[in-house]
Amino acid sequence: MGSMIKAALGDAILTSMWVFSAPSMGVFTTIIASFLGVQARSLTGLFITTILATSFVLTFSLIGKLLGGASFNPSTTASFNAAGLSPGTSLISMAVRFPAQAAGGVGGAKAILQVMPSKFKHFVKGPSLKVDVKSGAVAEGLFTFSLCFALLWILLRGPKNPIVQIWLLSVATVGLVVVGGGYTGPSMNPANAFGWAYVNNWHNSWELFFVYWIGPLVGAILAARVFKVLFPPPEPKEKKA
Repeated sequence: MGSMIKAALGDAILTSMWVFSAPSMGVFTTIIASFLGVQARSLTGLFITTILATSFVLTFSLIGKLLGGASFNPSTTASFNAAGLSPGTSLISMAVRFPAQAAGGVGGAKAILQVMPSKFKHFVKGPSLKVDVKSGAVAEGLFTFSLCFALLWILLRGPKNPIVQIWLLSVATVGLVVVGGGYTGPSMNPANAFGWAYVNNWHNSWELFFVYWIGPLVGAILAARVFKVLFPPPEPKEKKA
């Protein structure tokens, strides 16, 4: 029980830091793009965003390790568990960790709203549903499926260099955000979505639960199942007598 509480506290801290920091990627992209004389929404702007995302994810990966393997995304936690990559994680531990991650999301969203300069306030809106609820749940599930499948492939079948791994993950994430902007945001992270829903007072709605919790978690688990079918782990070699 003590280890679960420790893991939950680590998740809450890391998630609050992530939700607090993530909007600054848009801010820094705008500032750097303006300095270079290019549009933030151009291909060059997207490249800048992927570089910033790589540095952010690398930093938070190191912080997560220092916090004992903390995670800021329930979707990836569920996907790793379904793929058999986190034997120490159980349904009970996830039932403790997910609310902690959601609480961290609330803390991070509230904090960044207090310090973000007014001219950059449009970067702290959080994900929003732009289609009907059923389409939104399917879209968020598909986006999260794609993210988790890419994550599993990059970590288990992709390049061994951790910097290249994180850069590829950043490219995939930024690409999905661009594609999903007209549907759900997208969030692909229930804790992040809950944090912003809370500060915007729609955290207790069916839309949030169905679109931004059920959709991503189903997509994350399906990604792990499909990955295991397409890329089964090697059979253990039998020792010769």
